[in-house]
Amino acid sequence: MTLEPFGARLRRAMDQRGPLCVGIDPHASLLAEWGLNDDVAGLERFSRTVVEATADRVALLKPQSAFFERFGSRGIAVLEKTVQEARAAGALVVMDAKRGDIGSTMAAYAESFLHKDAPLFSDALTVSPYLGYGSLSPAVVSARESGAGLFVLALTSNPEGREVQRAVRPDGRDIGATMLAHLAAENVGEEPLGSFGAVVGATLGDLSTYDLDINGPLLAPGVGAQGATPADLPRVFGSAVRNVVPNVSRGVLRHGPDLVALRDAVDRFAREVRAAVASV
Repeated sequence: MTLEPFGARLRRAMDQRGPLCVGIDPHASLLAEWGLNDDVAGLERFSRTVVEATADRVALLKPQSAFFERFGSRGIAVLEKTVQEARAAGALVVMDAKRGDIGSTMAAYAESFLHKDAPLFSDALTVSPYLGYGSLSPAVVSARESGAGLFVLALTSNPEGREVQRAVRPDGRDIGATMLAHLAAENVGEEPLGSFGAVVGATLGDLSTYDLDINGPLLAPGVGAQGATPADLPRVFGSAVRNVVPNVSRGVLRHGPDLVALRDAVDRFAREVRAAVASV
């Protein structure tokens, strides 16, 4: 059975739980901070703890696929369980895999993460459009068929991204703005929110020259350890801030493995984000 569209499910989750995404990023240094070994057992303990602490209170959980893939098939098995347990506990899951390719290869990536019967089926997937936005067509089609969503890299917070995303086209519009325009076209007429979102860094400062009102969600990394705060969101995103889902990883995860401390950190960020959005 096809799910209700991702945008509608996300809008409801944001309104009920607050617009917050917590990353599940089990890199070696963080496992060590938790007193865990950098092995599959440590990976599983870390992931289950994050899910237990957060999946019943955040809108989105975002496992970073690479940190699971580095352990091979056993790591992928942990990732499958993490996705399934997070969704069963009520969180929406965006798989942070940043896939991008052409033709049958992009279709295979879409089948891996967006087909409703796939072991790694997720509510949304991060994708890279830098083989041309049209190369994402198989993922767009698969997402629509399953009720899933996409988050397309548009204006990322890493400094290296500028050489591609801020490059200016012959029509005078830069590549990041072009990606936003493509997403706005995907979301036309969708209510209460479209399912095709953009990744836009919260550390980028004033983005008022960009049209961020794409009628879709804006996944905003950079809050917490990277320097942005919830109070910065209105200044960066302007009138589009109501559709922003700030992503926090280390700012929450550094409080583990204590469940109470993790939950307190999530609740604190959620309150601060709600207050920032309400101020606009």
